[in-house]
Amino acid sequence: MRDRTVLITGATGGIGREAARGLAAMGASLALVGRDEERLARAREQAVEAGSPEVRTFRADISSMAEVRRLAGEVLEAIPRLDVLVNNAGTIVGERRTTADGYEYTFALDHLSPFLLTNLLLPRLMASAPSRVVTVSSAAHWTGRMHFDDLMLERGYRPFRAYCQAKLANVLFTYELARRQEGTGVTANCLHPGAVRTDFGKMLRGASRLGMSIIRPFEIGPRRGARTTIYLASSPDVQGVTGRYFVGRRLAASSPASHSSDDARKLWEASERLTGLDLPDRPGKDYF
Repeated sequence: MRDRTVLITGATGGIGREAARGLAAMGASLALVGRDEERLARAREQAVEAGSPEVRTFRADISSMAEVRRLAGEVLEAIPRLDVLVNNAGTIVGERRTTADGYEYTFALDHLSPFLLTNLLLPRLMASAPSRVVTVSSAAHWTGRMHFDDLMLERGYRPFRAYCQAKLANVLFTYELARRQEGTGVTANCLHPGAVRTDFGKMLRGASRLGMSIIRPFEIGPRRGARTTIYLASSPDVQGVTGRYFVGRRLAASSPASHSSDDARKLWEASERLTGLDLPDRPGKDYF
């Protein structure tokens, strides 16, 4: 990974931090994105100690589309070459909450932000080709479905309903991105990292929190959970492989729902409107 630059969102903890360490040890230059300045500083120190020749940090709350746009602008100004984009940031929340844009939080952070960030950075990724987009999804996508009549789950919100929809959106986005980028040298793949012992789910309440505590003893550590992310970001074995879903560093089947090209197209078009990608000078919520 020497002479290659990797941008990782959600890089200050869990899988993202361990992916940064692993890629740093392989000689990659890193761009780390997080919300907290102190945690970013620690992540940077750890990456430098692991062997990265250059580590830049970018502070942004990417649940906000305006923040994603600002982040993309700063990245494009600071980084002349981008070989790998790792869309790692994600969460699940216990009660329905909305972002600065008025969007359901899980859908905004887990899907809309990587959708917008990837599209804004695509010109740099294409100019740096062969390059890769790696998106962290989850096996939870198997129980998800796209609620196109209520993407923000204003009716019948449940934490795992929101999370599973967002993780299905990750896979649909990956497959559609791969189709749209065919022949450009930019590949797009997604993965299930495993059930990983991190701060994930810390905002859950009641039965949902109890359920997470029950499975906690069976979860794997973040370092092991980062292996597939590192593999997809670096391995020559997947050079040119695109539009696929991986588990445990191996190709795996994704859900039947994830292979709906109609849903992938509908989600892409809805995401363009919600993020303002189709009309860059206007906020998405004004015309959705």
